[in-house]
Amino acid sequence: MQVQEEHFMRIAIGLAAKGNGLVSPNPMVGAVLVKQGRIVGQGYHHRFGWAHAEVEAIHDAGKAARGSTMYVTLEPCCFYGKTPPCTDAIKRAGIKKVIAATIDPNPRVHGEGMRCLRKAGIETMVGILGKAARQLNEAYFTYYKELRPFIVLKVALTLDGMLATRDGESQWITGRLALGKAQELRCQADAVLVGVNTVLNDDPRLNCRVIPGKKLLRVVLDSDLRIRLDSRFLSIKQPVLVFTASKNRTKTQKLEKKGAEVIRIARDRNGLLSWDRIIAALYQRQIQSVLIEGGAIVASSALEAGVVDKVYAFQAAKVLGPGKSLSIGMKPRRLSQAIVLKPVRHTVFGSDVLTEGYVMGRE
Repeated sequence: MQVQEEHFMRIAIGLAAKGNGLVSPNPMVGAVLVKQGRIVGQGYHHRFGWAHAEVEAIHDAGKAARGSTMYVTLEPCCFYGKTPPCTDAIKRAGIKKVIAATIDPNPRVHGEGMRCLRKAGIETMVGILGKAARQLNEAYFTYYKELRPFIVLKVALTLDGMLATRDGESQWITGRLALGKAQELRCQADAVLVGVNTVLNDDPRLNCRVIPGKKLLRVVLDSDLRIRLDSRFLSIKQPVLVFTASKNRTKTQKLEKKGAEVIRIARDRNGLLSWDRIIAALYQRQIQSVLIEGGAIVASSALEAGVVDKVYAFQAAKVLGPGKSLSIGMKPRRLSQAIVLKPVRHTVFGSDVLTEGYVMGRE
């Protein structure tokens, strides 16, 4: 029986993943309806504000939903939001049993959804492939359980560990296939964060090309407000948040006229903007996931501050020589002080290799 339950839950998890980058601040959810060992309906949460996975599966099954078992990757919601409670739809459909992979960490649900179903006489079960379901929604779970966004660091570097030349040139270290994967990672995040040197040197748009129209918060760390007012970065209609330590009110007002939000925060003991303040401000703005894209100082300081949860490191088959490395400002004296990723997965993209893993102590 356990094997069969895992089989159907695995299908539900696969469906849920189709909503990656499209449903935040909601979680990715997939649902499968099974009757007499056969799938009679399935669905997933396509976009924020659209029907939830449970409702999609019920509509797909039609009359066959009555008497079926629902496999769902997250506890069904029990409150009115953008859509009515999924628990109401489940009760109306006559579903006899609901198997959820895990309980919803959102305090508005957190066990109440399953209790609501049990009160209606519906059998419930929790825990089938729970770890996989939580990992799929790791940003959502981090946001509600640890009250902070999930922080991902993406870097592209050479065989000798360089992120850019001495003059700051970094476009492009890796090839087309790796760049495509990097775009995918960007579009899965709620916010993308860079340092002002990246904006000055590369003048990137930092938009999401994989999911046109996605609202992506673009964050710049700019201690002294050096960002150019005529940059491409400020020219596109996507939200911008600038963190600074500068008291330059004139520049601040000009940036605000361009549509940017400017927040003044304190520096840390190293003279850099405080990561604690940055993360707290992003959490307050309901940002669940942040992708740090550079440059060298920002990436290194984030690692040194211990705020990074997961790393995606693209390594090109190139040797650059002296340039800007990932280890700027980091001075461990022993191997035991090294930042370790675990578990690790390697993927080849043409001549580039992606190493991804969780920072030990944050996994």
